[in-house]
Amino acid sequence: MSRIGRQPIPLPETVTIAISHGRVQVNGPLGELSQQVPTRMAIEHAEGEIRVTRPTDRGDDRALHGLTRSLVANMVEGVTNGYERRLEIQGVGYRAALKGTDLELSVGYSHTVTIKPRTGIEFEVPVPTQVVVKGTDKQMIGQTAAEIRKVRPPEPYKGKGIRYTGEYVRRKAGKAGKATH
Repeated sequence: MSRIGRQPIPLPETVTIAISHGRVQVNGPLGELSQQVPTRMAIEHAEGEIRVTRPTDRGDDRALHGLTRSLVANMVEGVTNGYERRLEIQGVGYRAALKGTDLELSVGYSHTVTIKPRTGIEFEVPVPTQVVVKGTDKQMIGQTAAEIRKVRPPEPYKGKGIRYTGEYVRRKAGKAGKATH
């Protein structure tokens, strides 16, 4: 049996959940999230916890069991604490700034790149070389952070570009000098 799917999801008192056929809706202090889930998975809500069970031990049901449990757990976590993804910008003259709610990046192009936040996502720029993407939907935050990184991915020779905080960028040696014969 799936080790992840078997674990119950603790439900804080501040969170309410509505389970209908193939849909789970979670309300909490930070907002509301709704997610389509596989209809074959049984989701029970009792005594301050949520349990996900699967109908059979077939391969496709086993695969969906852990996925469904993770999706519901991420929604509960998102509406209680929220999620954030941090990016850092490296390179001389590379920086980020907020223009209203939009993120403006100066990363070595002849123009600045403006990124508009999706609904439920907000940007923070604590220092010009750091960007924080915040929100309740884990999947949307990861997607937005990946799109920001894609504007100027870190390059392997000087390490310049936008990277996730803590990301290791493999460095390559540059051109070798002229050999003397």
